[in-house]
Amino acid sequence: MNKNYQDKIARCRTAIDQVDHILIGSGAGLSTSDGLNYSGNRFKDNFPDYIKKYGLTDMYSSAFFPFETREERWGYWSRHIKLNRYDYKPGLVYEELLGLVKGKNYFIVTTNADALFQKSGFNQERIFMVQGNYGKFQCSRACHDKLYENEELIRHMVREERDCTIPTELIPVCPICGEEMEANLRMDKFFIEDRDWHQSADRYQTYLSELGEQPVVLLELGVGYNTPSIIKYPFEDITLKHKKGTLIRINKDHPEISEQNASKTIAFEQDIGQVLNDLTLDD
Repeated sequence: MNKNYQDKIARCRTAIDQVDHILIGSGAGLSTSDGLNYSGNRFKDNFPDYIKKYGLTDMYSSAFFPFETREERWGYWSRHIKLNRYDYKPGLVYEELLGLVKGKNYFIVTTNADALFQKSGFNQERIFMVQGNYGKFQCSRACHDKLYENEELIRHMVREERDCTIPTELIPVCPICGEEMEANLRMDKFFIEDRDWHQSADRYQTYLSELGEQPVVLLELGVGYNTPSIIKYPFEDITLKHKKGTLIRINKDHPEISEQNASKTIAFEQDIGQVLNDLTLDD
C-alpha cells in the first residue's frame, strides 16, 4: 500500500482516537461494500425470470419499471423487499464499523432503507433512516400516518408468486381508506414521516446541538449525489462551521474534497470495507 494511503489511515486513527463524538452518514455505497449489491450477479441470480420476461437490468431501475398490473408489480417488489430487507445478513463491513465506534458517542444518519445498522447491533435510538424502511407499509395516499410491519405478508407473496405475478388477494390494502399500500420509501409526495421518524429526526438535531464546540469526526460512507442535501452538503457545512471537526470521506466514485474544507478532510477512493479494515487493524 502506498505511503500516501498509509499516512491518511494514520491521520484518521489519530482523529478518531482524539474524539468522543462520531457522526456517521451512510449512503448506498456502504451496503454495497458489505455485499448488498443491486446489480451484477446478485441481481442475475435472484431475478432471472424478471430479466427474461421484462428485460430488467438491476434492482435500482427495476423499482421504477412500469409493470402493467398491480399483481406483477408486487411480484417484483415482494421479492425485492424479502431479498434486501429480510434475507440479507450484514457482514464484516458493518461489524468493523461497529467496532470502530465502540465506546464513542455516535449517531447515524442514513439514506438506506435496508435496516442493516439495526441488524448489526447499532443502537436503534442512534439511527435516523431519513428515506424510509423496506420493512414497513404505508397508505399509498397517506390518508393516515401509521406504518405497518410487512414481513409476514411479504414472505406470503413470495411463496405464492407464479410467473412474476402474485394473487390479487395478497395486494396490501389500507385498512382506513381502502387504497393500495406501498413500501415506506420516499418516492413521492405521499411519503409518511410517522412519529418514530420525527423522534429520530429530533434525536439527530439534539445530538448536533449538544455537540457544541467538542471535537467531532464526521464519517461519510458511500454517499453520492442522488440526495446530497440529506448528508453530503450538511456534513460539509458542519465541518466548515466546526473548528474541531474532521470529515472522513470514503467514496470510490466521489472522493472529491471541497476547497473550503480541504485542510479538515481526509478522503479515500478505495473500497469502504478495505479502509474500515485498515482502520481497525492493530498497529
